Amino acid sequence: MSEELSRRQLLQRQLKGAGGALLGGGLALSGGSAASGVAAGLSGRAGSGRAKSVIFLYLHGGAPSQDMFDLKPRAPREIRGEFSPIATNVPGIEICEHLPRMARWMHRSAILRAVHHKAGCHNEIPSFTGYESPSGMQELTDNGLPPSMGAVCEYFKPAGQTLPAYVSLPNPLNVAGETGPGAGFLGRRYAPLESRAVPEFDTGAVLNQRPNPPVVRGIPRLEDSRLIDGVTSARLALRRGLLLGEGLRGAAPVQAEFGRFQELAFGVLTAPELRECFDPGLIDAGVRERYGNTLFGNSAFMATKLIAAGVRFVNVIWTWYYGAYPGVADYGWDTHEHNFSILRSYLPQVDRVYSALLEDLERSGQLDETLVVLTTDFGRTPGVNQTAGRDHWMHCYSTVLAGAGIRGGTVYGASDAGAAWPVDGAVRPADICATIYDQLGMDPDSYVYDQLNRPHRIAQGGTPIWSILE
Repeated sequence: MSEELSRRQLLQRQLKGAGGALLGGGLALSGGSAASGVAAGLSGRAGSGRAKSVIFLYLHGGAPSQDMFDLKPRAPREIRGEFSPIATNVPGIEICEHLPRMARWMHRSAILRAVHHKAGCHNEIPSFTGYESPSGMQELTDNGLPPSMGAVCEYFKPAGQTLPAYVSLPNPLNVAGETGPGAGFLGRRYAPLESRAVPEFDTGAVLNQRPNPPVVRGIPRLEDSRLIDGVTSARLALRRGLLLGEGLRGAAPVQAEFGRFQELAFGVLTAPELRECFDPGLIDAGVRERYGNTLFGNSAFMATKLIAAGVRFVNVIWTWYYGAYPGVADYGWDTHEHNFSILRSYLPQVDRVYSALLEDLERSGQLDETLVVLTTDFGRTPGVNQTAGRDHWMHCYSTVLAGAGIRGGTVYGASDAGAAWPVDGAVRPADICATIYDQLGMDPDSYVYDQLNRPHRIAQGGTPIWSILE
């Protein structure tokens, strides 16, 4: 008897933890106040709806657009840097020489060359929400912020859908102490289902030399997958009665509500389509070769499986691991020093991932219904500093969109001769968010409610960028 009780308590603790993680990771209950909010939040005008899903590739730390998508070969060396432009498969569009695979996909891509915001450095909130909080607001708790795009997708998820609408790979952005991709004032039940991944490095790799960053490898995993490893769905079903007995079903409302979340957690843990997406066996030698066998690449490949299973919004975040893993000098895309040396490692990785991702989506027929976004939190200074780096610059940077609803072979906006300031077609992150919502079939002027029942437009007043849409 005591042994049976011990097993029961263990299972309860495990699934309670899974329920909490998934509750904090994007499992929303249909009905109740959330459903009422959805009904009230619709403005009556739907978006274009070309995209069924979004893969949001995020280069954390501030990627330099003048070394990637907006090169200035005629500028002085201290501005133009060390890289040269190459032609793409669209006449008149050039990108960096270290992105040759991406150059072959410009016919399906649109480049925004005049993105800017006023939210301060290392503030990821605008990218994910469109909200331009002033500098320092990134230190607010998630509860005081507007929800991210993925959280809004979770909020508007159809009733009865078991799988999460929002997943974030491979690690939370706040590995580095930042915020932005969360659910904000909507509450944790609309936050993403987040995987975890321990960064891996090649044997003998030097980890503490910033000029030559080691390649980060690894595979995202569901944090609670260990609960079901080696346990069949049938065995879990037998144990279900131990966890969700008649006593709980007939309990007080608070207990009953907790029981509903446990039911949802159980559903996710046993959903074969979700488990299969996180099966490391899917990432075979061929996948590793095409995507580069990096944590970023493996996450991007996994994103294709998640959207095929029905997940609507997937973040793929290239974050940094300095501070989280002692001895690892990895600051991501924050290239204050050795900008060009670091990019010689990073750009080929991005190049391979972007190309493999679009190739796989096109081959499977998903590219026409999947919106791929490649963006960053801000740009880098037009001038190169004394340590061969570029510093923070929010006033002009680039974003690339491809796939569903995007008019390929398009460049929108232009920067000045130093890639410092917009001179045409300036857009803000809120406009990018509005474009994404529009392509998902959601009116950007729809609204959700904060904890004081105040309405907030989901795109923060942004306007879709019609010129890049078909």
